[in-house]
Amino acid sequence: MSWSVQRRLGTTDAVVLGLAAMLGTGVFAVWAPAAAAAGPWLLLAVVLAGIVAACNAASTADLAVAHPESGGGYVYGRERLSPGAGRLAGVAFLVGKTASAAAAAGVFGSYVLPSQPLPAAILVIVAATVLNTAGVRWTARGAYAMVGGTLAVLLVVVVIGLLGPQVDTVASAATPKVERVAMPGGVLGVLTAAGLVFFAFAGYARIATLGEEVRDPDRTLRRAIAIALGIALVTYLLVAVALLVGLGAERLATEPAPLVALVDTGQASALGVLVRLGAAVAAGSALLSVLVGVSRTALAMARRRELPGALARVCSRGTPCWADLAGGVVAIVLATVAGPVAAIALSACSVLVYYAVINLAALRLPRAHRRWPAWTSGLGLLMCVGLAVLLPVRQVVITAAALAVGCVICTALAHRR
Repeated sequence: MSWSVQRRLGTTDAVVLGLAAMLGTGVFAVWAPAAAAAGPWLLLAVVLAGIVAACNAASTADLAVAHPESGGGYVYGRERLSPGAGRLAGVAFLVGKTASAAAAAGVFGSYVLPSQPLPAAILVIVAATVLNTAGVRWTARGAYAMVGGTLAVLLVVVVIGLLGPQVDTVASAATPKVERVAMPGGVLGVLTAAGLVFFAFAGYARIATLGEEVRDPDRTLRRAIAIALGIALVTYLLVAVALLVGLGAERLATEPAPLVALVDTGQASALGVLVRLGAAVAAGSALLSVLVGVSRTALAMARRRELPGALARVCSRGTPCWADLAGGVVAIVLATVAGPVAAIALSACSVLVYYAVINLAALRLPRAHRRWPAWTSGLGLLMCVGLAVLLPVRQVVITAAALAVGCVICTALAHRR
């Protein structure tokens, strides 16, 4: 049995893997529920989500350099706070990212096979799990093509939305309605939307989990997180502006596939096929990146006997194959029982809890280990907690229950062993 993971990734590889997670499900699925909450103030919600992401990224970068090993927030919380805090971060990451994988699979299914989305969703999870067991280097190479294709599709959408004719902002009665969640409206609605949009930014956590697999972690991790986050923020702002101009806030809130609706009703229906293909590619790339992050956190927790020991096994290809398989199975279960919008809200709430622990851990770093001021971590902590509790009540309750059960199980395993 081998316990070492090879350091094969450079800065560009890490940036692309982060973008593969960020420019995936969220940019194709998060706009309708976010617009339903924020209305015409959607851009403000995107900016707020970007501020939270920037604060979290600063804390993550400093901690990733101080602890260059797989596991991300689980390791940071354990080393800087307590074993219990580490377990909370680890469980939150696993719940959040498996929910994110389920959402990505749901988007894939609804775009590729609208009549039977669930079988397509399950199939793509199986395919992503198999590919991840082939090794991180291969996954990174595949992500290059996927990220490039997604950016090209989004550029087409932005051009059509900004330069094409404005369309009727009232949704047709024949248009299928997007899955709706309870929204508070007003200022609280903007904050709820920010929490949902944050789901789309959270892919830079994927970079931090690669601590043992990147060359020169001090330089690589900091640069990769900053570059990936900057590209994602600019992309999301451009897409949001295009959707608001092309569809209007009211119609955007009702569209299950707003990017396709924009090109279809903007007299560019022939490009709808391209957008559907781009959504499928983006969802697939998100699955590849997110499931790798899940398996690396499970690997770190299993090494410390807080998950079953089999998940710590690293196979001959240098990947934690059993952890990869377990993540795929859980993602299939979530994709079966939850719709994409519910999975997005569940993922956002869990990941905000995860980053709350990271920011708290970053506040415990000595000044010599920080390149960012301490107030960024404090602001990130407050905003993560605030946005999490303002998400739809049902998902908040489910998240709290899942985290409590997960922490109890991990604690019991740790004490038993």
